[in-house]
Amino acid sequence: MAGTALVVGSSGIVGSASCTHLLDQGWQVHGLARHPQAQPGVTPIAADLRDAAALAEALKPIKPDLVILATWIRGATEAENIRVNGTMVRNLLDAVRPAGSVTHVALVTGLKHYLGPFESYGKGTLPQTPFRETQGRLDVENFYYAQEDELFAAAARDGFGWSVHRPHTIIGKAVGNAMNMGTTLATYAVICREQGRAFTFPGSPMQWHGLTDMTDSRLLAQHILWAATTPAARDQAFNVVNGDIFRWSWMWGRIAQWFGIAPAPFDGTTRPLEQQMAQDAPLWRDIAARHGLAEPDLARLASPWHTDADLGRPIEVVTDMSKSRRLGFAAYQPTDDAFYDLFTQLRADRLIP
Repeated sequence: MAGTALVVGSSGIVGSASCTHLLDQGWQVHGLARHPQAQPGVTPIAADLRDAAALAEALKPIKPDLVILATWIRGATEAENIRVNGTMVRNLLDAVRPAGSVTHVALVTGLKHYLGPFESYGKGTLPQTPFRETQGRLDVENFYYAQEDELFAAAARDGFGWSVHRPHTIIGKAVGNAMNMGTTLATYAVICREQGRAFTFPGSPMQWHGLTDMTDSRLLAQHILWAATTPAARDQAFNVVNGDIFRWSWMWGRIAQWFGIAPAPFDGTTRPLEQQMAQDAPLWRDIAARHGLAEPDLARLASPWHTDADLGRPIEVVTDMSKSRRLGFAAYQPTDDAFYDLFTQLRADRLIP
């Protein structure tokens, strides 16, 4: 049964997809962000999760049944990530408590639950793949664990159900997002095409040759609502991926073909996008001017550092979805089609030529 939802991080990849899916399912949707973007049908709420008093005031008029938390702030160290992001979850759940209306809170984290935070990403002793929810926490500090602990404590106190969603790299549209591989690769492909540059895979030999998977933001939005409305999924953590697996040695050529360029042969050398695209901001402004694009600031479209972190991993990463399948979640999304759909939307929105 549809109700009232509060989507926190509504301007991001996950939040905007969740707003769209909830509206399609007949929900009343409030979208909270520091600078909410206009979304048809979504009631915007401007608030900063770090300001507890102002947040409580902003949320006082609404009585959400479902809260989706799909935002975070990156700090200089993992200790800062833990402090800030843990506090934001606590402030949010304190702010919605007086309404007494919340029945479910969904927290979106990711595979850094298994791989470790950016400071120790993909290093040390890691769980075997495919990653399964039964694998415990790593013996390292991780802001995802801090977010979970705040969620668990509030749920025990206030009696609402919860779900934690752990997607792999997410494919979806957002401008100004800190983790955005799809749009990063799109802008890189456009630059290569416009300049006649080689479309060179930036990652490691392991990622080129090994198996991997990804998560479409639309499928993740379906999964969140499914968990929130399925009694057997209450108080559970779930991996969330598209359901297919691929090798980048195959996908790189598929992406190149969409943009009408040839993929460069991979010689086993890691060539990070952060280096390849370091001087491309003025070039993108010129491309945007020539093609009448809506966003001339490359930094608001591309996040090379995050794409490098994903594609530079030294281990094969495959994610198990058996837990969700056993409980009845059957949605599936081919990953190459997810990229094509995103690129088509970016072109329609004049974000790429």
